[in-house]
Amino acid sequence: MRAAVYYGPNKLVVDEVAEPQVRPGTVKLQVGYNGICGTDLHEYYAGPIFVPTEPHPLTGAQLPLTMGHEFSGTITEVGDGVVGWNEGDRVAVEPIYRCDHCGPCRAGNYNVCRQIGFHGLMSDGGMAEYTVVPTSMLHKLPDAVSLELGALVEPMSVAYHAATLGDVNPGDTAMVFGAGPIGIGLWFALRGKGLDDVFVVEPSPTRRAAIEALGAHTLDPTAADVPAFIAEHTEGDGADAVYDAAGVAPAVATALDCVGSRKPMISVAIYEKPLETPLLNLVMNESRIQGSLCYTGADFDAVIALMAEGRYDTTGWVTRIPIGDVVDEGFEALHAGTKMKVLVDPNGEGR
Repeated sequence: MRAAVYYGPNKLVVDEVAEPQVRPGTVKLQVGYNGICGTDLHEYYAGPIFVPTEPHPLTGAQLPLTMGHEFSGTITEVGDGVVGWNEGDRVAVEPIYRCDHCGPCRAGNYNVCRQIGFHGLMSDGGMAEYTVVPTSMLHKLPDAVSLELGALVEPMSVAYHAATLGDVNPGDTAMVFGAGPIGIGLWFALRGKGLDDVFVVEPSPTRRAAIEALGAHTLDPTAADVPAFIAEHTEGDGADAVYDAAGVAPAVATALDCVGSRKPMISVAIYEKPLETPLLNLVMNESRIQGSLCYTGADFDAVIALMAEGRYDTTGWVTRIPIGDVVDEGFEALHAGTKMKVLVDPNGEGR
């Protein structure tokens, strides 16, 4: 079968590899679509970062390996001992491997497991025609949710988890900094939670136009005094929650200038450079910064339910490509900013 195999920085090759074999407690999936994630880009251009160069303690896998942790698929075979899952079931995959015995796992917060692994980063993943996953990762897709949307459940769950940590309610004012895929996902999640008053702050005209086409209200930080606007809009109260999906110092500084007293800034970005945090502002405002990592099964279920209601739209920001184009039309295009979100179709069926 064809698979996008990662060998190290700037070396991702579509190779012919052996099909994986189903094992007890697992199922074999024909992959529908696999999204290219920002983490994948970091691995390609600057890695290996998360991809292990020695056997991972939970999976035993190491470089080289097949990439891909954002994917959907159809079950083609079930392993011994599997109950409740059948050939033909369409699924989204929650790709976390966890130890189940560290403190976070025992508390139910397995998304911050001390040995956390991801299918497609610490094992052979979904950027292939077929992959094998444990049943603990499966979430069934209802008929109303396509395989295309199914491949977006993982990144949209990252955003939904962050949105939930903001403790927002209908009637609140929220702000999203950055209109990349996670920023778009935050907007969808906040709208799904009943918020109408959501502003997306994005300097890129292309990204602003894409999210505006979905119905979002945007602010251009290069042309507007964003904190002044929010102060006036909220009559001095500030936003009830702000979300940083941009990962750059100017966005963080502006977000903290916009957040209301005792309200949170939720950080769901990867910061490539150290940030200076204005602690005095946090102290004087009694506001806080809350980190957000990954998701849990509850976030997956919530996103799938919203998708089934028609709350998510891929128009204008999602591109589908065959696996043979994964480097030039996938990684390189995303790195150059000519595409926003790319879904790889390993089986070339154009569903």
